[in-house]
Amino acid sequence: VVSIIVIFIYFFVIISGAVLLAPVALSVAGFTAAGGIAAGSYAASMMSAAAVANGGGIAAGSVVAALQAAGAAGISLAGQAVVGAVGAAVGAAASMASNCTL
Repeated sequence: VVSIIVIFIYFFVIISGAVLLAPVALSVAGFTAAGGIAAGSYAASMMSAAAVANGGGIAAGSVVAALQAAGAAGISLAGQAVVGAVGAAVGAAASMASNCTL
């Protein structure tokens, strides 16, 4: 029973960390709170590549558009759930990998 509680606490910490750090990651990547993209940033590179691939424009609903919206408005509750789930999955995989012996 104690190990199950420890596992739940572990996943709660991972999920919370992923959700709290997602806005920071967006900002570091160059997606600004004002809805723009910082010049010379990774976000600018993504936007340039997407524009070239789409003939000069950014498609609505594309990854770049979604990240830009998340950078401007924050991450919705549904988005937080996705970020948390991905964070938990990555944390679980890392935990399992670190516990493997070769």
